[in-house]
Amino acid sequence: MLDPKLLRTNLEELISALETRNFKFPREEYEKLEARRKNSQTQSEELQSKRKKISQEIGKLKAQGADTSDLMQQIADLDAAQQKSEEEFNTVQSALDNLLARVPNIPDPSTPIGKNEDENQEIRRVGEQPQFNFEPKEHADLTGIGLDFEAAAKLSGARFAVMRGELARLHRAIAQFMLDSHAKNGYTEVYVPYLANAKTLFGTGQLPKFSQDLFKTELSEGGREFYLIPTAEVQLTNLVADEILEEKNLPLKFTAHTPCFRSEAGSAGRDVRGMIRQHQFDKVELVWITAPEQSDAALEELTADAERILQALQLPYRVMALCTGDMGFSARKTYDLEVWLPGQGKYREISSCSNCGDFQARRMLARYRPNGEKKPRLVHTLNGSALAVGRTLVAVLENYQQADGSIAIPEVLRPYMSGLEKISARA
Repeated sequence: MLDPKLLRTNLEELISALETRNFKFPREEYEKLEARRKNSQTQSEELQSKRKKISQEIGKLKAQGADTSDLMQQIADLDAAQQKSEEEFNTVQSALDNLLARVPNIPDPSTPIGKNEDENQEIRRVGEQPQFNFEPKEHADLTGIGLDFEAAAKLSGARFAVMRGELARLHRAIAQFMLDSHAKNGYTEVYVPYLANAKTLFGTGQLPKFSQDLFKTELSEGGREFYLIPTAEVQLTNLVADEILEEKNLPLKFTAHTPCFRSEAGSAGRDVRGMIRQHQFDKVELVWITAPEQSDAALEELTADAERILQALQLPYRVMALCTGDMGFSARKTYDLEVWLPGQGKYREISSCSNCGDFQARRMLARYRPNGEKKPRLVHTLNGSALAVGRTLVAVLENYQQADGSIAIPEVLRPYMSGLEKISARA
């Protein structure tokens, strides 16, 4: 959530910045609510001032033994007016909070300005694209390796997959390799619930704006509502919600492997074949909690940590700086990692690494106490996929496919596969 003080002092600048995100700020509604808020606040302060003066006068009169009944009635009238003013203030403040809860983050000055993904900027390419002496296939067309979309459709419907045998083991191996790599690199591995409450999803920005993208459930006991998590970012980031951390303990670095659940409400007709865009997929997530001065450097380091996985797997990829019109709701700056898929003949997103600044922290009330200071400040939060397990599997299948239909297993994954060097295709 944006800082309300910045809106009051730099409204024009913020509106212009939001326009680069293709977001039209509801200025008229905001200004009406803000005027009401100011009026009710001013009125409340005036009532408090009047009450204080009358209370002082009552004290003097009582000391003289004089009658104070008229003044006591004025106090009662002022208290009633004060209560009404506070109710108005709370109503208006709630409406303002609801309005601002749907406003995205302000882009970092270094974020390229653009309308959509076509205006993202390539930063670098890493690795050589493999050369084949045969026509490489898309992963969905690789038969006999244990990937079964028909069984998944029977069980659940479209946008699901069943994996069998060595392929299922390879999928698990990829996740384990990622977790081990990040744990060696200073991340604390965390196991988190796969169900989250509304407050938790609000904290990281999934609610209220993206309610249609979430799977919602309701427990019969007590009627409590939960949502299946769309990413472990939700749970890992909220570990510090309503907390005051000590600066000496920052940064905090968390990693978790979880399934993720998304309705893909806005992607009808996109990537309907294969495993690129599914309702359920696995991901290894990275989250940083930092002091504001650390967050820019932390984004570079977090992105490098995600890149190391691709480098270890020897998968060619490129790094893209997302433009203002293509960034996620909570992000102020984002790098996408796009892996080369020879079956499709193009790069596809496999990770997004974002610096959210204090945007999520303000929603979560996540703070830290700077060394030598008493007043706490908001932390900065960062997150990144490192990596999406299913898309990494897709990249391995397409880049390591062989002419006979088998799949060579990357060397770093073989210890997780009991030394197995390839998955043989079966008729």
